[in-house]
Amino acid sequence: MAATSLLAVPVGSTEQHGPHLPLTVDTDIATALADTLARERDDVLLAPAVSYGSSGEHAGFTGTLSIGRQAVESVLVELGRSADAFAGVVFVSGHGGNAVPLARAVARLRREGRRVLPWSPTGSPTDSHAGRTETSVMLALRPETVRTPLAEPGDVRPLSELLPRLRASGVRAVSGNGILGDPAGATAEEGRRILAAWSRDLLGVTERWAAAARAATATD
Repeated sequence: MAATSLLAVPVGSTEQHGPHLPLTVDTDIATALADTLARERDDVLLAPAVSYGSSGEHAGFTGTLSIGRQAVESVLVELGRSADAFAGVVFVSGHGGNAVPLARAVARLRREGRRVLPWSPTGSPTDSHAGRTETSVMLALRPETVRTPLAEPGDVRPLSELLPRLRASGVRAVSGNGILGDPAGATAEEGRRILAAWSRDLLGVTERWAAAARAATATD
């Protein structure tokens, strides 16, 4: 079965998400999306999540546990190599800070001849961390972990404006509460809509990737 199956690997993080959300947000979201992919496609199996990521920018907040870019890259490369029994690997990443090491890992695995697909959800540049989007999604996924009375606005400027200082000095330098966005108005219903849209995109990208691989195999 493995030889004809894709392995979906959720890639998350353990980091602060403001005073109202748990440390597991990125891992919870990545796992939920990868699980949907596995339920919707008979050829996809779900792997346990990688729950630590590259989160050094959040180090100013208690609870954040980061293994850094190099370690994340190494972990994903070794996971990809160890999954050679499968037809391919889909890395579903829920944390933006993993983008660079994930891209490097995928490039290396592909140079080695392995079939790997990276995917991450997209969102508003003014709502990139612990704002309305992630709060809504967590209300849909794990409402018992959301402390709504503690939700408050953070820095709502576009991420592109924040990145220079954020990269130099971390999230705390631009947002004292660790939020990049505003969770006001978040609802479980909105979270379900967001999850559905992300799932459709993940399913579509995976299908196109799998179809291209089938076509390439057929012409070999």
